Amino acid sequence: MKKIFSNYKSTLILLAAIIVGTIVGIVFQEKAAILKPLGDIFINLLLVIIIPLIFLTITNSITKMKTPKRLSKIIITIIVVFVVTSIIAVLIGFASTYFVKLVDTEDGETIKQSLEVESEEETSETEEMTIAERTVNLLTVNDFSKLLSKDNIIALLIFSIIFGIAVNMAGDKAKPVKELIESANTVVENIVKIIMYYAPIGLGCYFAAFVGSFGASIAVGYLKTFIIYTVVAVAFYFIVYTFYAWIAGGTEGIKRFWQHVLPSTITALATCSSAASIPVNIECSKKMGVSEDISETTIPLGTSFHKDGSIIGSMFKIMFLVCLFGTSLATAGDVLGVLGIALLANLLVTAVPIGGGTISEMLIITMMGYPVAALPILTMIATIIDAPATMLNVTGDTVSSMVVARIVDGKKWMEKT
Repeated sequence: MKKIFSNYKSTLILLAAIIVGTIVGIVFQEKAAILKPLGDIFINLLLVIIIPLIFLTITNSITKMKTPKRLSKIIITIIVVFVVTSIIAVLIGFASTYFVKLVDTEDGETIKQSLEVESEEETSETEEMTIAERTVNLLTVNDFSKLLSKDNIIALLIFSIIFGIAVNMAGDKAKPVKELIESANTVVENIVKIIMYYAPIGLGCYFAAFVGSFGASIAVGYLKTFIIYTVVAVAFYFIVYTFYAWIAGGTEGIKRFWQHVLPSTITALATCSSAASIPVNIECSKKMGVSEDISETTIPLGTSFHKDGSIIGSMFKIMFLVCLFGTSLATAGDVLGVLGIALLANLLVTAVPIGGGTISEMLIITMMGYPVAALPILTMIATIIDAPATMLNVTGDTVSSMVVARIVDGKKWMEKT
């Protein structure tokens, strides 16, 4: 019990801070705005670290990629399974939120204006651009220094991937660079941890000022989001994963999955960390009959690139902002756009508790055209859904390893164990 509390301590403290902030905002209303500078400090700290965090995290991941056993067939199968299951997850996330108004507020435009950080001139210039020009400016910049701006997140992501590939291509000659990147990445991750120590004060004060200025409706929106997400997560866990297990091995597959998945589930809920769940998850996968090379490839890759819970969570974050700011999703293109953003954001969620989704949240805000000052809104959502999201992330990798085994080793894959 003590260990479980220790793992949840950060989440509980953040939730307590948000609740206290809500009460302060409701009681003191506009007077709570005096606390806003303390919240702004937290926002600024996150925005300062976001550029090195993105570059080092993505580049470090690329440089660590190695060739696993049974090379092509396993990797191709894993990619296909991850893509298909991720699409299913994002569609369910969208269906769960499209017909529900997560936050009911009439102050959406006022909130948007209060968070706006871009000048009217910049907005005017953006509106005059053609689609082709916007795409070019989204994907690239014309000066290296512009990569170091939070306004060019997508261009930085692309550069980070290219840099990581280039380091791999250099082989042993790039070993010092790899070590430097890995070392710097560790340091930046620790900086994020230090910043998150201030998160309870920052988010509490931010939320107090927010609720005080715009009313309690947004607080109710967070509660509604948590309840709906939890219901969706539980239904997804029991229904969708049972279906995947049946695809992998029929009734025997279902039996093996539910016989051995509990340790993975408990570890995910107890730690709120996909990374911490890897050893237990691999062991559970092997007990289900998945071969060693498949389980030891699928689970680690899934931790980085396959997160059903985070995908659904990204959809909830997007739709929360859509409701809050009154954004229209009237066309099929709008819908496909938010689905694509949710899938892309999923790739940028790191496998650590509290704070692991900052990069993906910045991507959502950037691609949706919202002000960066809205970042704490998504941080709050990430905090309240962290446990059920991690549960789906971890167990989704477990059942995916069964599906990969079914495709790679054939119908009788369970008979080999």
